[in-house]
Amino acid sequence: MTTPHPLHASALAFRALHVPGDPLVLPNAWDAGSAAVVAGAGAPAVATTSAGLAWALGAADGDRLDREGALAAVARIAAAVRVPVSADIEAGYAEDPAGVADTVRAVLAAGAVGVNIEDAQHRSDAEPLRPVAEQAERIAAARAAADRAGVPLFVNARVDTFLRGAGGVDLTLERAAAFRAAGADGIFVPGVTDPATVKALVAGVDGPLNVLVGPGAPSVAELAALGVARVSAGSALAQAAHALARRAARELLERGTYGALADGYDYGELNALF
Repeated sequence: MTTPHPLHASALAFRALHVPGDPLVLPNAWDAGSAAVVAGAGAPAVATTSAGLAWALGAADGDRLDREGALAAVARIAAAVRVPVSADIEAGYAEDPAGVADTVRAVLAAGAVGVNIEDAQHRSDAEPLRPVAEQAERIAAARAAADRAGVPLFVNARVDTFLRGAGGVDLTLERAAAFRAAGADGIFVPGVTDPATVKALVAGVDGPLNVLVGPGAPSVAELAALGVARVSAGSALAQAAHALARRAARELLERGTYGALADGYDYGELNALF
């Protein structure tokens, strides 16, 4: 009798959280501390933000991190919480599908049971999106690597048509269909919060739809009513945390006062999370 992979049950639990109309809500984390806070707040899973993680490691976002550094951070996050973890691996930290497969194996070794793989090309303004067939090969490689390991990894294919101004609903659905056929479990379309557009995407995507939210976006309840299955905050929490650090630093340095620090986490309560 074959022994299941240690991550098998966690991967199934994470997969089951993607329910259209009752979405998985993810306040994305960027390090072990923020992950512990998010899980402590009641999140059923923790997802990383590649931007926040890059900033925490002293790098800019946009495929500038190396695989080893990024996944070492993911491993620290997974070790800090008892809920399933999904890793934003940007474009896969690799030049080709074989490299994406290597990244997925490293993701599993780090303890994560989901990945986001984006189709954006950050170093090409002329071609903001990777050709659909090429991206499908990369998703297929990720799927195959996880299947060979015996882990039902949730592959969330990010389609950056709206985010990069490269297309609308029709192109998004065309790419989503190709990525689903290649083995993606869900489709993530950042840059879209207009209810009519979200509704069209929910209707056209054969699988769970993930949207990115922040100030000005519809509420989770409104998105749930549209049939969304996953709601992500992306880098918003990291941005808010860094903005607070800037306000507090400026107040302390310029005025010598501490008002911005008044609502900080209780030391003992925060320390107890670890």
